Amino acid sequence: MVGYARVSTEEQAESGAGLAAQRTIITLACERRGWRLGEIYEDACASGKSLARRPALEAALGAVESETATALVVAKLDRLSRSLLDFAGLMERRRRRGWSLVALDRGVDTTTPKGQLIANVMASFAQFERELIGLRTKEALAEKRRAGVRLGRPPQMRTDVRELIHELRRSRLTLADIATTLNNDGVPTAHGGRWHATTVRRVVLGSHR
Repeated sequence: MVGYARVSTEEQAESGAGLAAQRTIITLACERRGWRLGEIYEDACASGKSLARRPALEAALGAVESETATALVVAKLDRLSRSLLDFAGLMERRRRRGWSLVALDRGVDTTTPKGQLIANVMASFAQFERELIGLRTKEALAEKRRAGVRLGRPPQMRTDVRELIHELRRSRLTLADIATTLNNDGVPTAHGGRWHATTVRRVVLGSHR
């Protein structure tokens, strides 16, 4: 087995209290179960919101995925991740690559049928949450389309066209005259259409992208 511990604040990292407690819990649990414990990898001052930018976690995963160890043990599941979706992704990665995970506080122990069941239930809830998020997003986008909201990144007005419009306006041309000039010169709007006085006005007022 290899262990993994994490603390998220500088104070905890400097005092070592949080890491020391996690090391003790992991060590005692392995002794009690007759597991041979190798290295305990530690990330200090690392957020639990994401699995990214955590070198010790990457090293621990490297150990189990290179078969240096067969399982990863954490004292608390939130030391590994606070995101249920990240946990589900980690479970799929574990399944594909053939290693085990033990989270001592949640009863997750994929070396046993019961612990595997608990992990599967948690992963199923994560998948359910992911599908709900996707459904809500689709419904929200559909509602915006029905309301006539233009979706996606708005087109950007070319800088040279914007400057030309302001120059023509300083020459005291009317908005309609500017629109006619641009159309006659074949200058498209940001959306590729024709110019109108209202379109020119938005550029002059600085509200047109």
